[in-house]
Amino acid sequence: MRHSPGDFSVELPEHPDGDVDQIVSVASRAFEAWRATSLDYRIERLKHAQQLLISNKDTLAFGIALEIGKPLTEAIGEIGAVIAKVDLAIGDARKYLADVSESDNPHANVIRRRPRGVAGVIGPFNFPIHLPHGAIVAYLLAGNTVVFKPSPFGQNVCQLYSDLMHQALGDVFQIVQGGANVGQALVAHASVKSICFTGSVPAGRAIARATAGDFFKDVALELGGKNAAIVLQDADLDLAAASVADAMCLTAGQRCNATSRIIVDARVEAEFVDLLRAKLCLYTPGDPTLASTKLGPLVSQAARDRYAKAIEQNSDWLVRGEVVESADGKHGYYVTPAVVRISGNPQNCELFMHELFAPVAVLAPVRSDDEAITLNALSDFGLTTSVFTQNRERFLRLANDIHCGNVYLNLPTTFSPGTLPFGGLRDSGNRHPGGRGFIRFASDEQVLQMKA
Repeated sequence: MRHSPGDFSVELPEHPDGDVDQIVSVASRAFEAWRATSLDYRIERLKHAQQLLISNKDTLAFGIALEIGKPLTEAIGEIGAVIAKVDLAIGDARKYLADVSESDNPHANVIRRRPRGVAGVIGPFNFPIHLPHGAIVAYLLAGNTVVFKPSPFGQNVCQLYSDLMHQALGDVFQIVQGGANVGQALVAHASVKSICFTGSVPAGRAIARATAGDFFKDVALELGGKNAAIVLQDADLDLAAASVADAMCLTAGQRCNATSRIIVDARVEAEFVDLLRAKLCLYTPGDPTLASTKLGPLVSQAARDRYAKAIEQNSDWLVRGEVVESADGKHGYYVTPAVVRISGNPQNCELFMHELFAPVAVLAPVRSDDEAITLNALSDFGLTTSVFTQNRERFLRLANDIHCGNVYLNLPTTFSPGTLPFGGLRDSGNRHPGGRGFIRFASDEQVLQMKA
C-alpha cells in the first residue's frame, strides 16, 4: 500500500500489473475499424471525451494533488491544459492529415497520411495526465489505437482519466498498469508500431536499444534536462530572480524543464542572490491539496533521500535546504529550496552536471557571454535555457550557440505553452516535439502516383 506523498495518513490503492499481450490484442482488433473512420468521426469522439474530462476536472485535479503531491493550483492548471489540448490537436489534425498533391509532377498524385496501428504511450509522474494525453489524442486523431501505461506513482488518477477516455472511445483506448517490466513488454511488443515515452535518460536508452532492430517502429523520447537561467549584466534582476525561483520550485523542482543551474554575470551576482533569496522565501512547504500551497512535497522517499544526500555536501550554500518532516500538520516528503555556489571546475560538480529532480540549483558566476555559453554547454542535456537581458539582439546572438530545443528571453525555463512544439536535443530527447505538432509523427506518409 502506498501513501500520499503529502499526507502519510492517506493510503492509496495499488493496481496489479496488466497483461500486455491481452491489452495490445484488444487495441489491435479495434484498429481495423478505427482506421476506416473519418477524421470528423474521430473528432466527434474526442470531443465527447473532452466533455467527460470537463465534467470531472475537479476530481482529476484533486487526485493529482493527493497522489503526486503537485500543488492543487498547478494540478488545476494541468487539467486545464489537458482539456485545451483536444482542441489544439484537432486543429493540428485538420492541418497535417489533409491530403495534398504536387502540381509540378507529370502524373496525378496524392500525398496522404496513414495510421500505423497500436501506439504505446508511457507517461511520467510529474505530469501524469497532460504529457501522455498530448500524444494520446494525436495518435487517436491520426487513426491509431492507444495503449497507455502511466507512472506507478499516478496510477489511480490515471485510471480515472482512462476510464473517462474509454467511456467515450471504447476499445481504441486501453490502459495497462505496471512498472518498468510492463513498460518494456509494451515497447518490445511486435504489434505496437509507435512509442511515446516521457521519463529518465536510462529508461530512454533502454527503449532505444529494445526498438533498434524494428525499423518500422517509431519512437519519440522526451527525457530529462539540466536547464540553465543565464542572467546577464543588463538583466531586469528582479524579474530574473522571480523567474528562477518559480522555475526551481514548480512541482518541487520535479520538472524536466525546471531551472537547476544559474549562470550569472559576476558583476551583478551579489544583487541577484539577495533578490533570489527573498523570492525563495515565498516557497514554503505546504499541503498540496490546499489552494494556498506553492511548494508541495517530493513524490517519494527515494526522491527525498536523493535530496537529503545532495544538501549534506559541505559546499558554499547560498540558500541552505532542509528536509521538513511535516507541513500544515501533514507528514510527507517535504523539503525546502536550496542554492549552492561553485567557483571551481563545474564538470567536477555533480549537481551542476546531473539531474536531481528537486528544488536545488547551482549558481556559477561568469565574466562574459562566451563563458556563459561555454558553461551552459557542459551539460549533456539540451532541453531549455532562459536568457535574461534587455537586449533582444544580444539574446538572438546567444541563442545561435545554445544547443537546446527551447530557448527563452526573460521567461522561466518552465515556460512551455501547448500552442508551440516542445522537444529536446542530446540527452533530453530525440527531437520529436511534444506540444503542438506531435501529430506529424503519429502517422506515415504515403505517395500515390496515377498515370492517366
